[in-house]
Amino acid sequence: MDAVKNGNTRFRKAFRYIEGIVYLLKTIISDRQFLYLSCVLVGVSSALAVILLKSFSHGVFKLATYLDTLYKLPFSNSILPVVGILLTVFVIRKFLDGSLEKGTSQIMIAVAKRSGFMPRKQMYAQIITSSLTVGLGGSAGLESPITITGAAFGSNYAQNFRFNYKDRTLLLACGVAAGIAAAFNAPIAGVLFAIEVILADMSVTAFIPLMISSATGAIVSAVVLKESILLHFKEQLTFDYSNTFYYVILGVICGLFALYHARMFRKIEHLTANLPYKPYRKALVGALMLAVLIFLFPTLFGEGYESIKSLANNSAENVLDNSLIERFNENKWVVFAFVLFTLFFKSIATGLTLGAGGNGGNFAPSLFAGSYLGFCFAKFFELIGFKEMPITNFTVVGMAGLLSGLFHSPLTAIFLIAEITGGYGLMVPLLIVSSISFAISKHYDKHSMDIYTLADKGMVFTSDKDKNILNKIELHTIYNNSVETLTTADTMYQAKTIFLATGQTFIPIVNEDQTIEGIIYLNDVRHILFNQYQLGAAAISEEMKPAFSVSLSENTGNVIKIIDDQHLSEILVTQNNKLVGYVTKVKILEVYRENLKDLRIE
Repeated sequence: MDAVKNGNTRFRKAFRYIEGIVYLLKTIISDRQFLYLSCVLVGVSSALAVILLKSFSHGVFKLATYLDTLYKLPFSNSILPVVGILLTVFVIRKFLDGSLEKGTSQIMIAVAKRSGFMPRKQMYAQIITSSLTVGLGGSAGLESPITITGAAFGSNYAQNFRFNYKDRTLLLACGVAAGIAAAFNAPIAGVLFAIEVILADMSVTAFIPLMISSATGAIVSAVVLKESILLHFKEQLTFDYSNTFYYVILGVICGLFALYHARMFRKIEHLTANLPYKPYRKALVGALMLAVLIFLFPTLFGEGYESIKSLANNSAENVLDNSLIERFNENKWVVFAFVLFTLFFKSIATGLTLGAGGNGGNFAPSLFAGSYLGFCFAKFFELIGFKEMPITNFTVVGMAGLLSGLFHSPLTAIFLIAEITGGYGLMVPLLIVSSISFAISKHYDKHSMDIYTLADKGMVFTSDKDKNILNKIELHTIYNNSVETLTTADTMYQAKTIFLATGQTFIPIVNEDQTIEGIIYLNDVRHILFNQYQLGAAAISEEMKPAFSVSLSENTGNVIKIIDDQHLSEILVTQNNKLVGYVTKVKILEVYRENLKDLRIE
C-alpha cells in the first residue's frame, strides 16, 4: 500500500514538473507556436492511450489462443468476454458514478453543445472499461474509446492552459486524429476522420495542427507497438481494370449491408439494454448470449483483426481454428459458409456486447464485417468457377466500403485502407466502392450509425454549422416565464385588459391544470376589442386558434424550424405538458448572433 502511495506521489510530482515547463514555454513562445507544441503533446498522450489499449487487447487474445492450443481449453474464448463485461459494469457502477458516455457521438455533442468541454473522467474511464470489455474478448472495437480518450485529452489540456473555444475544439479534434493515426499507423486517415466526423466546418489553417497531432500519434505508435499488433498488410496490391464492374457490384452490396448492420446492431443493443433485470444480471444474460455466439464462431472474439489478416492473406481456413468444425478447414465451401454466417452474426455480437453494459465501438466491427463481405463476394465467384478473383483486393476494399457506408466518411475509409495496405495501388476501386456504398447508405439512413439516435432527437448535426450553434443554446436559458393566460370561461373584456396592460400580442388559453387549449392573437381580434357590441357578444372559445408549443427540453434548432415552418413570431413552452412560458424568434436569433462570432474554427 505504501509503495502504491509513493508511486502516486512520484507521478504527481513528475506531472507538475512537466506542467510547469509547459507553462514556462507558454510565456516564452508565441501563441501559434504554443498551439503547435500543444498539438504534439496531445498527440503523444493519445498515442500512449492507444499503445496501452492495443497491447492489452492483443496480449489477452494471445493468452486465449495459448490456453486453447496448449491446454485444450476450448471454452476460454467464451468465458473471458463474460468476465470482461461483468468487470466493466462493476467498474462503471463502483468507480465512475454509475454512468459512462459511450460512442463518438459524445465528441460531437461536446463540440455542438458544450463548447468543446469534455468530462475529465473520460481521460481514463474509456481506457479502463474498453480494455476490460474488448481486451477480454467482447465483440467490439477499441477505436471509439480511443477517439473519446484522445478528445478528452485535447479538451482538458485546453481547459488547463486556458485556450479559447476555437483552439479548445481544435485540440479536441487533434486528440481524435492522433488516436486514429496511432491505432492504424495512418496519419492521413486520422486527419480526415477528424474533419469528416468531428469538424464539419473549419478553415484551411486548422489542417496544420491536425497534421502535427496525427503525425505525432503515428510516430509514437510505430516506434513502440509491434507491427503484428496493428492492422497492417505488407503485400503491395494492384488494380486490374477488368474487375471494375465487380467493384461496382461490391459497392452496392456494401451499401445495403451497411443498412443491415446498423439496424440490426441498434435493435439488438436496444433489446439487450432494456432487459427487465438489474445491471449485473442483465450483463450476465447478455454476456452469456455473446459467449454462445463466440463458442460457435470464435473469430467474433475481440476486435477480430487476426481473422481479417487471415482472409486477406488467402488463408481463410485459419478462421475455423478452435471452432466445432475445425476438421473441415480443407473444404472450401464449408469455410465460405462459416465466414458468411460469421459476417451476419457480427452485428448481433456487437449489439450484445454494448447492450449488456460493455464498452467499445463499431469502427473495428465495420472493418471486420467489410473484410468478410469482400472475401465472400470474391470467393463465391471463384468457387462456382465463374472467374478467378483477387481475394486480397476485394477483402481490403470491402473494409473501406462498409466503413464508408456505416460512418458516412468515405475519405477516411479510402485513405485508411490505402495507408494500411502500404500504397495507393487500389485507389480506383477504393473510390468506386466507398462512394457507391456511401451514396446508398446515405439515401436510406440520413445519419451515420454512431449518431443516429442523437440526430433523430435533433441533438447534434455536425454537418450543419447553423444547427450546431442553435443546438448549443439551451431553451431553458432564453424562454420568458412571465405570460398572462385566460381560460375558456373568461370573457373578451378580460382579454382586452391583458392586451392593454401587458403589451402581449397573444394570450394562451389554458385549463385549470395549465394545459394549453388554444391561443388568441391580438391581430386576429383587434376589430372585436374596439367594437363594444362585438366585444360583449364574442366568446373566448370561438376566437381562439390551435396553439403550437414545444417542450422545455427541446433543442433550439428544432424550435426555430417549427417557428419558421408555421410562420410564427413566438412559440409556447411547456414542461410535463403544462404551460411554463414562451420564447420568441427574435430572442433566439439574438442569442444565435452572440454565439456566432465565437464558433468558427481557424
